[in-house]
Amino acid sequence: MKRVVADPQIYGVLAEFDNPQALLDAARAAHREGYRLMDGYSPFPVHGLSDAIGFHKTRLPLVVLIGGIIGAVGGFFMQWYATVVSYPINIGGRPLNSWPAYIPITFETTVLCAGLAAVLGMLALNGLPQPYHPLFNMPRFELASRAAFFLCIKSTDPKFEVSATRQFLLTLKPTSLGIVPHARVAPTVPVDPRKPGTAKDPSAH
Repeated sequence: MKRVVADPQIYGVLAEFDNPQALLDAARAAHREGYRLMDGYSPFPVHGLSDAIGFHKTRLPLVVLIGGIIGAVGGFFMQWYATVVSYPINIGGRPLNSWPAYIPITFETTVLCAGLAAVLGMLALNGLPQPYHPLFNMPRFELASRAAFFLCIKSTDPKFEVSATRQFLLTLKPTSLGIVPHARVAPTVPVDPRKPGTAKDPSAH
């Protein structure tokens, strides 16, 4: 489907739901409809949500593996260089490269570097720290950490088109619906599908 972007400043369309099952059903429906670039937000983990939005892979295990390999090689090399090259000592006729003695420290540096890679990789892959996010423009989004559930379809999705995406989300019966701007602007009043005419429709702009 040809992508039509009505406003390059739009981040996406955000739909709010009042329970986790409604969010899960909406995510599955959006995935069946062909949307792939979307995110779900909830106050607690919702089983099956990551699969419903199509999030199946992460590069974090690879990052941890690389960190562990660097730690193992670096720890072993550090000890080898110290005992063979930098300060060789003949201890009881043992070979300078007495590698069994290197194992404990090599293990420790492997765990250390893998742990650091896990933490730093998680932050980097999640784009953290993130002082500002376009969803902060939505006044009700603060409820995502307390009592509300949100599904956001991003404008970078190949299938995204403002009016069509909005109409599709309305068929899922959200408690509110809003268009998310990229820039930090005055909050947009969300649409309440249950009370037509009581809120300003963001798509009218």
